[in-house]
Amino acid sequence: MKKVLYGFLVLVSVMFFVCQTAQAKVTIKIATIAPKGSNFMNTYENLVRQIKARTKGEVDFKIYWGGVQGDEKDVLRKVKLGQLHGGGFMGPGLGEIVPEVRITELPYLFRNYEEVAYVRAGLRDHMNKLFEEKGFVVLGWMDLGFLYTFSKEPLTSLEIARKQKWWTLEGEPIGREMFKVLGISPISLSITDVATSLSTNMVDAANTTPYGAVAFQWYSKFSYMNEFPTSNIVGATIITKKIWDKVSPENQKIMMQVSNECHGRLVEATRKEDAQCVQILRKAGIKVIHNKGALDKDMKYIFDAAQKTRENLTGRLYSKELLARTLTLLEEYRRAHPKDTTVIHLQ
Repeated sequence: MKKVLYGFLVLVSVMFFVCQTAQAKVTIKIATIAPKGSNFMNTYENLVRQIKARTKGEVDFKIYWGGVQGDEKDVLRKVKLGQLHGGGFMGPGLGEIVPEVRITELPYLFRNYEEVAYVRAGLRDHMNKLFEEKGFVVLGWMDLGFLYTFSKEPLTSLEIARKQKWWTLEGEPIGREMFKVLGISPISLSITDVATSLSTNMVDAANTTPYGAVAFQWYSKFSYMNEFPTSNIVGATIITKKIWDKVSPENQKIMMQVSNECHGRLVEATRKEDAQCVQILRKAGIKVIHNKGALDKDMKYIFDAAQKTRENLTGRLYSKELLARTLTLLEEYRRAHPKDTTVIHLQ
């Protein structure tokens, strides 16, 4: 009898160990609109390999590329339904969860990458906390580059700009407010509908990064791009806290370390890729519209509109306190680097 009981206990112990081992593996399903073959894809695949190796296979990823799960709103809807666990998002998608994250995408806020990096680093802990409060964990932040204005006609004045059919992302608060201040009525479309709309002349002007213009093949429909960028796009990889909590504390530390390293390299790669894409755009015949004079004089109406947009969104998209904190960080950087007056623009 004792032998039977002992055997039974051993069997139960073995079964418990097997079950625990089987449950230890966590597969995290994420999606992104980033296409295959991009630096984004290479970075993610490297991240997955490292995490899988260092966690001894206990944590793995399933990644859906190129918008196969839909645009960012579609992905978020599937995350809510439990069909996905997260994804790589741009500012608009992140803003659906935490509107305040959009504050560093305000138009004509930054002059160069160094300012962007300093301010976002200063706000990072606060933003991480806001996402955690909404049930998400940020695996890594990204700087997805500066947006430039692309058009079929040379945009040399506000009067000409008002005659164009501008695209803005569906539900995009910043772009829509800026257009409103400028007296422009944009056309709201999903990012997946832009290429077709450009072909049918439903849209003839849009803001995107050089890489975005090439990757989505929009550039073949444009003839011009403006010299100065409008804003810098924030990005992040996020997953639900629900799936995160299934990962052991030890493996969580590994994931964060690997993710931070990989996202840092992605920022560098994105900047190089944007520069390469500018050359592709030039070779394709895209002409750069240069300002006639100094930036601060030639584009005063734009800066005035950006300031008004910033004020109008206070209390709607972010608090007055958060705006003040953001501007303080920006001023801190400029005071500490008085010689860094470089303004990102196309030569």
